[in-house]
Amino acid sequence: MVRAGTTPDRHSSLRVVVVGQGYVGLPLALRAAQVGHRVVGLDSDARRVEDLASGRSPVEDVTTDQLEMLLGLGSYRPAADPQAAAGFDVAVIAVPTPLHDGAPDLSHVVAAGRMVGRHLREGALVVLESTSYPGTTRTVLGPVLEEESGLLMGRDFALGFSPERIDPGNRNWTLTSTPKLVSGIDGASRDRTADFYSRLVDQVVPVSRCEEAELAKLLENTFRAVNIALVNELAQVAHDTGLDIREAVSAAGTKPFGFMAFTPGPGIGGHCLPIDPVYLSWWAAQARSGPGCQLIDLAEQINTARPAQVVDRVNRHLASRGKALQGARILLLGLSYKAGSGDLRESPALEVARLLAAGGARVRAADPFVEPAAVDGVQLVSASGEELAAADVVVVLTDHEEFDYALVEACSAFVLDCRGRLAGQTAAAAVEQL
Repeated sequence: MVRAGTTPDRHSSLRVVVVGQGYVGLPLALRAAQVGHRVVGLDSDARRVEDLASGRSPVEDVTTDQLEMLLGLGSYRPAADPQAAAGFDVAVIAVPTPLHDGAPDLSHVVAAGRMVGRHLREGALVVLESTSYPGTTRTVLGPVLEEESGLLMGRDFALGFSPERIDPGNRNWTLTSTPKLVSGIDGASRDRTADFYSRLVDQVVPVSRCEEAELAKLLENTFRAVNIALVNELAQVAHDTGLDIREAVSAAGTKPFGFMAFTPGPGIGGHCLPIDPVYLSWWAAQARSGPGCQLIDLAEQINTARPAQVVDRVNRHLASRGKALQGARILLLGLSYKAGSGDLRESPALEVARLLAAGGARVRAADPFVEPAAVDGVQLVSASGEELAAADVVVVLTDHEEFDYALVEACSAFVLDCRGRLAGQTAAAAVEQL
């Protein structure tokens, strides 16, 4: 039990540090500032901190007006110097958890834990939001905090886990409106975590232990990845047998129970779907000293193969016209991993572009959300009638609403539609669904 008398009143203005100012940490930091806390947003990227201090938001879900208002009030302060964490009441760690050679890389979590631990005081609360395998909060982060601070978790400070559920660009389910899982290494830590987030979000959902909450986060995204793999594989079968997979999915989706519609595409992207299932399978293998999760491993193989299948379909079309990929002009519509966003993390479109270029194609791309400097080796252009008409093949990889799909059909010689946005074919353009 965290020592009585040292915990701040849940309704008071707390000194909050959020480590990591990306897609997860920045919206959280600003929301905490918005409800009245004094917030420091720590990030090791000095350039990002400089942009934030100047009122420039690197995250699409955070507007310049929101950032400038909270900077002006002095309730939010970005910083790169770890000393800015001194004196915190609550520290939230929202740093990346990538894969390295197929295994979890928790180096960012450990580094953040060491920094937070050096400023940890009795009665403080530390919360991990970064996605990881069950046991990370208790057996990885906790010991690091104890080593650096000389304090004991559960006795001298509270330690919780509350997985992020950020969906970039989603206007309906935001940080505030999405139910927030909260957990702790003990009951007191869970309650402290719930108290903190209850001022930030509409609903908190207590989970008995960190381990179950960590597993729940991995389960959420693995569920999606496995079902996407199923429909991606069926899309290949449907194409080979002359069936329309999207009509079949739409028809199945009319069932009001027992079915959830997923649509095929060129692969999966973002930080979560390509990575979280691997974390879960890796953890299962370690925990059982045996194989991981065979279904998850197979789903990863299916989804990872999709960009190559896109390129194969482009190749087949060119060959049917007596052309080779070498020297062909290919226009990609969309580079980000999801519509309405410029997020390039793990985007399958980038792998499609790489494979096409490796085959000798002249690759150009249009994406209204992506800055030219963000993509190496790909010439960014507008999706104009001239660009569409000049392409041997147009590939719809991200179905941004900003694209004029009627123009795409009218001007293109051939379109490989990986997102099901085009209805069929016109006199001017042949359209094939992936």
